[in-house]
Order: sequence, then C-alpha cells, then structure tokens
Amino acid sequence: MEGDWLEAGLALEGVTFDGVLRVGGRFMAGMAKHRSAEPDSLVVRVGEEELAAMLAERGDVYYVTDYYRGHGVVLVRLGMVSEGELRDLLRDSWRITRVGGAGVVRLGTR
Repeated sequence: MEGDWLEAGLALEGVTFDGVLRVGGRFMAGMAKHRSAEPDSLVVRVGEEELAAMLAERGDVYYVTDYYRGHGVVLVRLGMVSEGELRDLLRDSWRITRVGGAGVVRLGTR
C-alpha cells in the first residue's frame, strides 16, 4: 500500500517528496516513524473538525497517539483503508496544506 499513497500524493499539483509528501515545503503526509504508531501507518495532515469525525466514524482505520496529538494529523492504518478513500484523504490534506491551514505539524520532519 506504500506505493499507492505515494503515487496518489505525487499526482497532486505542486507535491514533492523528500521522504515525506510536501506542498510548498509544508508537510502533507508520510509514513509514521515514531514508536507509538502501529506498523504501516501513514501520518496525514487534517483539520481538527475532520479529525474528530474520522476518529468517531472510522476508529478502525484512523487513530492518534499521544505523540501525534495536537499536531493537526491523523494516523491511517494503510491495510484498512480503500484506495479511493486514501486518494480522497490525500486530496483533502493537499487542499489544507497548500493554503497553510490545519495546524503546525512539527514532528521532526526537516
């Protein structure tokens, strides 16, 4: 599934990859590296309202650990998300990130 998220992200205008997906130099998504995350989890920038809804509606797919809490991101269990859902999630993250919204995300990226 790793190739799927990378390919989907790079298909969006202005997205670059330097170990993580970025838009205008700002973090958009990348594989979770902190030990608190489950294996094969993607970290994706999201808005606070979206985060709350995602966790409430699809806690089997989306989660947050204490390390990632408060950074405007959600963790995605890649094995539990459909290709279409992942594409939609990355598109939403791209929209938020390119206008500089949805939080800070300073989690050791760069």
